[in-house]
Amino acid sequence: MITPRRQFLAMGGGLGAAFLFSPSLKAAPAVTIEMRGTSRGERIWFTPVGLAVSPGTALRFINRDNGNSHTATAYHPANYDRSRRIPSNAEPWDTGFLLPGESAEIVLKVPGVYDYYCVPHEMAAMVGRIVVGKPSDAGWEGTTPAESDITIEVMSALPSVEDILARGRID
Repeated sequence: MITPRRQFLAMGGGLGAAFLFSPSLKAAPAVTIEMRGTSRGERIWFTPVGLAVSPGTALRFINRDNGNSHTATAYHPANYDRSRRIPSNAEPWDTGFLLPGESAEIVLKVPGVYDYYCVPHEMAAMVGRIVVGKPSDAGWEGTTPAESDITIEVMSALPSVEDILARGRID
């Protein structure tokens, strides 16, 4: 489930958050993936571009680009009829457009490889890959669709699963 910060606050999330995050109920902090861009807008990217996490890890996408709005959108037929590049049992996500400073959180529970992109900036290779778990985990799925609707440039911007697993994080 994705809850952009502004929607969370509008739903009275501040009061609920005070109750949920009492000192005795500390949850692990979310891992942050930043949406970045140069001041003139000639280059945009996710950092890290590759990330390895355990199943159930919360991920927070935050727009740190003062000049653009961005999305973090899973490659999936439910999102603009794209080829699926996430595990078949996984829920697709789309953060919607996040303005500078805004964020959205997701939790990926199914082991496997998740590729995602920024809707308005995919052709500039603003893409990322998250590896959840490891290939030996039950239910693990990689992402190698027989036919894909991504360009060679976009595909080459995605780090390999092997590099992500070896390094844990690729900026």
